[in-house]
Order: sequence, then C-alpha cells, then structure tokens
Amino acid sequence: MKEHIQSLLVEALETLRRDGVVPAGAAVDIHVERARDKSHGDLATNLALVLAKTAGRNPRELAQALTTALPASDGVIRVEVAGPGFINFHLAPELALAVIPRILEQGAAFGRGNLGAGRRIQVEYVSANPTGPLHVGHGRGAAYGAVVASLLEAVGFQVHREYYVNDAGRQMDILGTSVWLRYLELCGEEFPFPGNGYQGDYVWDIAATLHREHGDAYRHSAAEVFAGVVADEAAGGDKELHIDALIARARDLLGDNRYRYVFELGLNTILDDIRDDLGLFGAVYDQWFSERSLVESGAVNKVVEQLRAGGHLYQQDGAWWFQSTAFGDEKDRVVIRDNGQTTYFASDIAYHRDKLERGFERVIDIWGADHHGYVPRVKAALAALGEDPERLDVLLVQFANLYRGGEKVQMSTRSGQFVTLRQLRKEVGRDAARFFYVMRRCEQHLDFDLDLAKSRSADNPVYYVQYAHARVCSVMNQLGERGLVHDRAAGTAAAARLGESHETALVNLLERYPEMVEAAALTHEPHQLVHYLRELANGFHTYYNAHQLLVEDDALRNARLNLALAVRQVIANGLGLLGVSAPQSM
Repeated sequence: MKEHIQSLLVEALETLRRDGVVPAGAAVDIHVERARDKSHGDLATNLALVLAKTAGRNPRELAQALTTALPASDGVIRVEVAGPGFINFHLAPELALAVIPRILEQGAAFGRGNLGAGRRIQVEYVSANPTGPLHVGHGRGAAYGAVVASLLEAVGFQVHREYYVNDAGRQMDILGTSVWLRYLELCGEEFPFPGNGYQGDYVWDIAATLHREHGDAYRHSAAEVFAGVVADEAAGGDKELHIDALIARARDLLGDNRYRYVFELGLNTILDDIRDDLGLFGAVYDQWFSERSLVESGAVNKVVEQLRAGGHLYQQDGAWWFQSTAFGDEKDRVVIRDNGQTTYFASDIAYHRDKLERGFERVIDIWGADHHGYVPRVKAALAALGEDPERLDVLLVQFANLYRGGEKVQMSTRSGQFVTLRQLRKEVGRDAARFFYVMRRCEQHLDFDLDLAKSRSADNPVYYVQYAHARVCSVMNQLGERGLVHDRAAGTAAAARLGESHETALVNLLERYPEMVEAAALTHEPHQLVHYLRELANGFHTYYNAHQLLVEDDALRNARLNLALAVRQVIANGLGLLGVSAPQSM
C-alpha cells in the first residue's frame, strides 16, 4: 500500500512542478508512514512540510495543492489535510486484501527487497579467542550476528560474514602452555597448576591427545620446568609474571618446532570445535580470518610504521604508544610493548584497515559489551590512518544470564565452570536458543529461562509462534481428510468476504511484514522481528479460536484458507530469518 501511495504522490508532485507551484529542480524523498491513530486514516505523509521552504509556500496550502493534484485511485477512499500540513489517506479495504494473493504468489520471497542492492557490507561476529569452547555468552553474539546478517541480506545488501581468529598473542601462548603442563601431569609430574592457566576439562582432553599420540616425547621434569620461575599468586608472587615465565620455559625446553606443535594442537582442536559448534547453531561464515596472517604478511608492522610516520606514536617507558587521545579516546594506547612485541590493538588496527581496503561500504563488528571501551581507540586509529571511522559500526551485545528453577546459574570462564553453547543447544534445542537470544535489544541484559525455553506451552514464545505455523498445516490436513480441495483462485475472488475484525487485523499485520523486515535490518534490531511474529501468531490463534475455517460455504472457506496460508508463509519467512524451523506438526 505504501508503494501505491508513493506512486500517486510522485505524479502529484510532477504536476505541481509543471504548474510552477514547486520549483522544477526541487528533489525530495517521499516518505509514507502508517498513521498512528486509525481514525486519522491508514497512511500519512509529511511531503508538504518538507517541500514548503523550497516552494516558498504555506505547508497546509501546499498539502491542499498536492491533494488536488493526486490522480484518481480506486484504492483511496478519502484524502485529508491535517495539522500543520500532513496528508492522511483512508484506503479501500480491498487494497489491503491484495496482500494475501501477493504473499501466496511470492512465497519465500515475500518481505525481501532490494534497498541495499549493489552495496557490500561485512558483518564480523563472535570472533572468540580459540582458547576454549564457546559458552552461552558467545551464543547470544552468534544468534544476534547471524540474524543481523540475514536481515541485511533480505533487504538486498551483499553480506560477507566473517570470524576473526585470534591465533596469535599471549592468550594463545597461555593455552599452549596450559596444555603442556596438563600433559606433564599425565606423564606423572606433580606441581601446582598455575592459577592464571586455563583450567577447563577441555585442556585435559587436548593434553590426553598429546600424551596418547606421543607418549613421553614432550616430557620434562617438574623441577626442570619450575626452577627459578617467579612464584604464583597463591604462593605470594605475581600470577602474570608466573605464567609468562612458564611460557618462556616451555619455549626454551621444547624448542621452536615442538612448542609450535603443542601450540597448534591446542589452537586447531579448539578452533575445529568452535567451527562445528557454530555450524550446528546455524552461524555460517564466508571467511575465517587469521590474525597471524596479518603479522606474517607484515600488515601489522605496516600500519604501525604509518602511524609513526604520521606523528601519531611516541615512546615512553620502552613502549610505543598511539596518541589516541588526539582523536577523542580517553587515554593513549600501547601498540608495541617494551619487549618489542606488538599488542592485540596493533593487530586490530591492521585488521580493520584490511577490511576497509577490501572495499566494503560498511563494516559491522559485533562485540561483547565488555569491549565498549575498545570502540573509541579503533575508530581513532582509523582516523589517524586517513580512513573514515564512520564506515565502522560496532554493536555491543550484553551477556546472557541463565536461570534454572528460578535460580541463576553461576559461571566463571577462566576456571572452566561455565555452560557451553553446545550444552545449551542440547538442553533447549537450537530453535529455542536462537529465538530467546534475540528477543531483546542487544544492549539490554538477557535473562534466559531454561525451563520456559523447554516448555510446550503458550508461555513459551518460540513454541507459540511455531504452533501457529503447525496449526495451519493441521487445518490443511483436515481439509484433505474431509475430501475437500483448496481453490486458491476462488479464495482470491471471494477475498471481500473476509470482513471479520480478526481477519482485518491479520491482513493489516501481514501488510506490515516487509516494512518491519526493512526496519529491523536498517536498525540492526532482530527483536522487532521476534515481537512481530509473536503478534502475528497471537492474531492467528485468536482468529482460529473465534472462527471456523473449514466452513460449508465454499467461497468463504477458500478465502479463509488463503488468509491462513498467507499467515503460515509469513511466519515461515520470519522464522527463517531468525534461523528457527517452521514445523508442520507439534
């Protein structure tokens, strides 16, 4: 309907240009919105208000002129000028009913558009360090990122999905050293495991693989390993210096090749698990981008040198600092440590420069909310390199709290006491996990009720929406069992029979779907789609309980079945964008 009204306004505006009411060169975007108050009509435009200054006319007078110039349309019952110059349109019911055959003809394509045609966007999400299994916090970022990418794709953007693999740096060294120390324990060595090492059972599993395949080949005595090493925190020392000393000892005792083997075993085992986990969760990537490739290609050193050449670096206490405060950051940031090692931040600068050089119009990073302080420094670095920082959008996702039996599930990542994404998926299912994760704005905390997610009741939102889809399938099965056949053409011809208030409400909801998909995509707000589907499902369940669909009247039955099938199609389309299945029976 909006497109129809926009086309009428385009013609009216052209008439006013020809008549000299509006300057010939006046260009304006024509916005048509749904009226908030139904008594004011179905749709409204502020075109006269936008044009008034350019035309040098009173907005209400211009609105009246536009109304007079509108071409005739069978779909428009009445046009009114309201307030300071709004134009309200009252539409014929049959115009709205045309959405039903359109949905049935377009099928899975209904709701998709070409707003972003020819424009490339990169969406990077999850990008968790490969130092352990994905936990439920990563799951929210995975669901959110996957749906944002699907929504953008649905409105025509060319979307590139990417995972940035932090396969270089200190945390990976801590993982590799943790694996080796657990391996030594399996060899029979006894020592206190470092408090800053990775504690989870998965580290034991990787160490067991090393021991099973290589026996004692990588063994060194505990006395040799810990000789002269700074004490750990529990023994009155410094946990950071302790683990760094153990990393250095592992490198020294194992040598480059054998240390690299342990390092790669830990990295590849966990990365393979992450790939598998995300694939089963419906998060699929076009590229897994290696941080190490930036280091090895010289890209990190290149951006550091460019910053130095631009006068944006200074040396202090043996380290090189990026003067990010000059670009609005709260403090300056280290890019090269006093030991000569580049920082994670230096790699991130190189990575974002690489993204922009690949020609994406915009790049979207989806990070955990605890990285909020990281945003200004990355944008500052891009600005210092001469790039437009506005091409980078960073969306922050808050953590998800799990509740079981009304009690919060306690979690600690470093200690290994956390619920993995795989465990969550096995407990509540992929559909419920994906749906629940995007029910709220990404910047809001999410309380995930495990018991509710598993329940088969109307209180469970994903079950409620899926049941509406299955219910239509059940109606069609009943139709066949009665020896009846659905005649879609007859239903379209009898669409005017759909005059019940529940039917009108459903038709209005169906019409909103393409607008809602576009709005959810452009605002990066999947929860809009969730709320819409819940409203549509509720509208159908209410209709189903109030009216019989398989009535004796052939024309009315076919019209109602067309409406039900259109609801089913839109629910399936919406659930598809969420990565949730649309079951035929429940």
